[in-house]
Amino acid sequence: MKVLIQKKSVSIDPAKKKKGKSPSRAKTSVKGKSRRRVEPIASVNEGPNEHEKIEQESSEDEMNQEDLVEDNETHQSIEENESSEDDDFTRTEEIKDSNEGHLLGDDDEAGEAPPTVEESDSSEDEVPSRNTVGDVPLKWYEDEEHIGYDITGKKIKKQARKDKLESFLAGADDAKNWRKVYDEYNDEEVELTKQETKLIRRMLKGRTPHAEVDPYAPYVDWFVWDDKKHPLSNAPEPKRRFIPSKWESKKVVEYVRAIRKGLIKFDKPKEEPRFYLLWGDDSSSTDKSGHGLSYIPAPKPKVAGHEESYNPSIEYIPTQEEINSYQLMYEEDRPKFIPRRFESLRTVPAYDNALKESFDRCLDLYLCPRTRKKRINIDPESLKPKLPSRKDLRPYPMTCYLEYGGHSGAVMSISIDVSGQWIASGSMDATIRIWEVETGRCRKVWGVDEAVQHVAWNPLPELPILAACVGQDVLLLNTGLGNDEEQQKIKELLHVDTSAVPDESGSASIVSWLQYDKHEGIRLKHHKTVSSVEWHRKGDYFTTIVPGGDTRAILLHQLSKKLTHNPFKKLHGLPVSAVFHPSRSMFFVATKKTVRVYDLLKLSLIKKLETGLREVSSIAIHPAGDNLIVGSKEGKLCWFDMDLSSKPYRILKSHPKDITNVAFHRSYPLFASSSEDGTAYVFHGMVYSDLNQNPLIVPLEILRGHSSTNGRGVMDCKFHPRQPWLFTAGADSVIKLFCH
Repeated sequence: MKVLIQKKSVSIDPAKKKKGKSPSRAKTSVKGKSRRRVEPIASVNEGPNEHEKIEQESSEDEMNQEDLVEDNETHQSIEENESSEDDDFTRTEEIKDSNEGHLLGDDDEAGEAPPTVEESDSSEDEVPSRNTVGDVPLKWYEDEEHIGYDITGKKIKKQARKDKLESFLAGADDAKNWRKVYDEYNDEEVELTKQETKLIRRMLKGRTPHAEVDPYAPYVDWFVWDDKKHPLSNAPEPKRRFIPSKWESKKVVEYVRAIRKGLIKFDKPKEEPRFYLLWGDDSSSTDKSGHGLSYIPAPKPKVAGHEESYNPSIEYIPTQEEINSYQLMYEEDRPKFIPRRFESLRTVPAYDNALKESFDRCLDLYLCPRTRKKRINIDPESLKPKLPSRKDLRPYPMTCYLEYGGHSGAVMSISIDVSGQWIASGSMDATIRIWEVETGRCRKVWGVDEAVQHVAWNPLPELPILAACVGQDVLLLNTGLGNDEEQQKIKELLHVDTSAVPDESGSASIVSWLQYDKHEGIRLKHHKTVSSVEWHRKGDYFTTIVPGGDTRAILLHQLSKKLTHNPFKKLHGLPVSAVFHPSRSMFFVATKKTVRVYDLLKLSLIKKLETGLREVSSIAIHPAGDNLIVGSKEGKLCWFDMDLSSKPYRILKSHPKDITNVAFHRSYPLFASSSEDGTAYVFHGMVYSDLNQNPLIVPLEILRGHSSTNGRGVMDCKFHPRQPWLFTAGADSVIKLFCH
C-alpha cells in the first residue's frame, strides 16, 4: 500500500530565501510498514552541529509516533478517494531540489525523487463565496427579502427560518445534525466533512490542525557567516521591554472613566422575545415585521394618448377659435400641449419643452417625499375640548325681558347705577335720559347742545353724579337721587369757586372748570372732542380721553379739589380707552396696538401687553384685577392673563364686524361683547384662585334683537351690578334688557 505523507521541507537555498520564497513541504512515499521522514539537507553553511540536529530529529520522530500513525490512516483514505474534498489542503508536485541524494536513510532509496506537496497561499484556490456583497454589514439586509447577490447579480433570497421546536425535531431525526453549521453570510447550513471535524478536534486538543505538520522542526540558520566579524546588533535589551507601559495604563484609565460617565456607549445586545408564537407568525399581529419594501416607488409618467400622435384624428385637433380662447385662460388652466397634424413622421419638429419636462420630472423624483405613513383613525369629536354643559353654567342672560324706548337717535352709551335701580343713557339726539330698570319709566331728561358720546355713573352710592361727554365738554350732572343730606353734599361738590386759583401751574390752559348753571352741574371744557370718561373706584377721581389731544390726550381730574393733572407727557400711539384698576393704584391705557399698565403712585410703566390686533376698540378689567379682555375692530376678542404672559391667553373670533364694547360682570363669572353686526355675545369666564389652573372660557349665548341702522348695530353693553342681566344699546335708538 502506498501512503502519502505531507512534511515541511527545511532545505532552503539562501539565494531563494533572499528572494522571499517560503520553504516547500515534501511528501515521502512509504511502502509497506516502512516509513521515511524527510529531513533537512545539510549544507556547508549550516554550522558544525549537524550531527546533534540529526539526533534531535530522530528523537522527535519517536515522540510523534502517534501522529504518524494517524497520518497513515488519513492518507490511505486520501489515496482511495482522490476526488474527495481534501484536495483543498494538499497539492502534489515533483521535487526540484538538487540535494535529493542527501536524504537520510538507505542509499538505494536516496536516489529516487519522491513527490512533494506544497501548500499554496493563492486566493484563487479558495472556493468563492456564494454571496458577493463583500464587506457590507449583514444588518443592512435585516429589513429586506434578500441577503445579498450572487456572482450573476441575482438576489439571494432569505431562507425560511425554523423556530426552536422545528429545529429540535429536525435534529432528533437527522443523525448528522451535529455536524451542521449555519453560515450566516450565505444564509445556508453547511455540513462538515470528516476531515474538517478531525481538524477541529486537533485544534481543541491544542495540536496543529494538520497531523503532517511538525511544530518542532529543526531551526535553519539562514544567515551567511562567512567573513562576518561582528553580529548584527549587540545592544542590550531595553528596560521598557520588561515593565508595563504607564502610558497604556493612563489610556485605560481614561477609557474606564469615559465609560462610567456615559461618554462611550456600547451597543446593547439584541434581546430575543421571551414569548413567541408556537405555530408560526400571526397575520393579525400588530408588531409583524415583514420584509416588504420600506419605500413607495415613484409614480410612472402618463402614457401618451391619441392627442400626442403626429397624425391624430380630427376630433382631437382644436379649431382656431379654441386656440384663441386658450390665450384668455390662466396659465395653470391652459392646456400644456396642443395637438397638430403632420403628413409623415419625418416632418415632425423637435419638441420644444422636451428638456424642460425632463428636468421637471427629475425634480419631481428628487424632491417628492415617498414615505409610507400610517394613517391614524381619530374621531373628530374627540379632538374638541370638553366643555361643561350650558345648563350647569346658569344663570346667564338669554331672552329679552324689557325695552327702553324714547330716544330718537342712536344710543351711544349706557351706564347703570351702583344700586342697580337706575340706568342712564346718552344718544345722538343730544339728550341724556335716566330710566328705572324694573319698570322702564323715564325719570329725567337733559337736553344738551351736541351728541352725547359717553356716560358714566359715579361708583359711590352716596354720590349719584352722572358724567357725560358732549363734544369738547365733560358734564358732571346732579341726578336728583338720594336723600336731603346726599343732595346737600352733591351741591357742594358741584359748586365751582371762580376766585380759587389752581395749585398746579398751567392747569387752566389744559381744562377749564366752569359752573354749568343750565342743569346745576360742572362743565369741563377741553380743547378737543372728548370720547370717553371713566370714574375711579373711590368716586373722587375720573379720567377723560381726548384722541386728538397729542400730549393732553389722557387727563386725570379730581372732583373735590377741581384739579386736572396730565400724567403722560408723551404717549406711544393714539389712545382709545383708559380705565382704573378695580382694587389697586394701577392705570390701564389702551392704544390701537398695545395696552400699557402704569403705576399711579410711582408714575412708571409696569407692563406692556401686545395684542397683535389691527386696532383696539375697548377694554374691560376683571373684578379680581389680574385678567382683562380687549375688543378690536376686526371682530376678535383677546383674553389676557397678566400673571401668565404679555401675550393673549385666548383669542376669540366671534363677531364678523367691529366690536364696540366689552364688559365684565361684578359678581358672576360672565363677560360680554357687543358688535356692529347687531348681536351681543355672552361668555362664561371663570378665573380660579389657583395660579396653576388656567381660566375657563365657554361661549354661552348670542343675543339678537337690535336692527342695523346705517350699518351700525349694538353700540354699548353693560351688566347689572347684582343680577345676571345684560343691557344693550343699539343704533336703532332702543335699549334692551336681557334676563336669565
